[in-house]
Amino acid sequence: MNAGRVQGKRSKAVLAAICWLISASAFAGDHEFYRGKTIRLVVGYAPGGGYDFYARAVARYMGKYIPGNPALVVDNMPGAGSLASANHLYRVAKPDGLTVGHFSGSLFQLQAMGQKEISFDAARFEYVGAVAKVEIVCGFPKSGGIDTVEKWLATKTPPRLGGTAPGTGGHDTSRLLAATIGVPLQLVLGYKSTGDMRLAIERGELTGLCTGWESFRSLWRKQIDSGEFVVVLQALPKPHPDLPKVPLAVSYAKSDEARQLLEVGAHNVAAIARPFVMAPGTPKARVQMLRSAFTATMSDPGFLADAERANLDIAPLTGEELAKTVFDVLKTPPALLAKLKQIIAPQ
Repeated sequence: MNAGRVQGKRSKAVLAAICWLISASAFAGDHEFYRGKTIRLVVGYAPGGGYDFYARAVARYMGKYIPGNPALVVDNMPGAGSLASANHLYRVAKPDGLTVGHFSGSLFQLQAMGQKEISFDAARFEYVGAVAKVEIVCGFPKSGGIDTVEKWLATKTPPRLGGTAPGTGGHDTSRLLAATIGVPLQLVLGYKSTGDMRLAIERGELTGLCTGWESFRSLWRKQIDSGEFVVVLQALPKPHPDLPKVPLAVSYAKSDEARQLLEVGAHNVAAIARPFVMAPGTPKARVQMLRSAFTATMSDPGFLADAERANLDIAPLTGEELAKTVFDVLKTPPALLAKLKQIIAPQ
């Protein structure tokens, strides 16, 4: 065998070994990085709503799956329908692996639409995973007189529905339903959480709400079971297992374009609505550790038991699955995005 070729192979082997040792050393260092540290889960909404519930459940269990077993604490940063926290994660948070954001995934679609208030680039975030879908349904207190979608369509007085801001599932889906199936409504914005909207309904400020089914199930369980509160419509591609007889919005779509808008603006966004996200530039080894820990948490018996007690659905995406889905949303055809923008975020 040619001596030079042998020497070359030996040199490559030595170089590969050196690279592996450097990589292993760095990885070991990252494994020790979290020991004695605290990870902040920054939630874009006030306490008392679905995002806060999910973040606190994750915080109780995820640390034991991260090398070094760091503590996880929830830090609420409400504002602009969670946009304040998303912009903070992108522009202010250090990319050191100690800050994870949990905000509305609908913001990714608003970025694709060119919403000027958004100062992040979703393609540069690091994605840890998504805990569940936000499966938007609409409901009303039975005492208000709307207990079917037909009565909602026929009412002469638009019901007052609550919302936080553009870029949230409740706001965006409510406007989409008005445009595609013609339900009358008046949106009242500025609430910080679903819990705040529940209080507003009890005070008579609001007459109904479109939000995630898991939030309804957590906050109105007794009233729904007793018939005092009625879910009349679901903005899903197929009925939720808990709501087999509640009609689908797409069944009332007035055109093929309306059906397409519901699919892109409501159905597709639902899967990425509850993301856990890290700042751009976070070391890849730390991203991978948190991805692995998140995935393990999603099947932790204690976590699942807590979620069941709190009536929280668990339908997770891995970090890789979440990233791919977000990138697909960013590639939505421009003409369809322009139509959605006219509906959801008119200037």
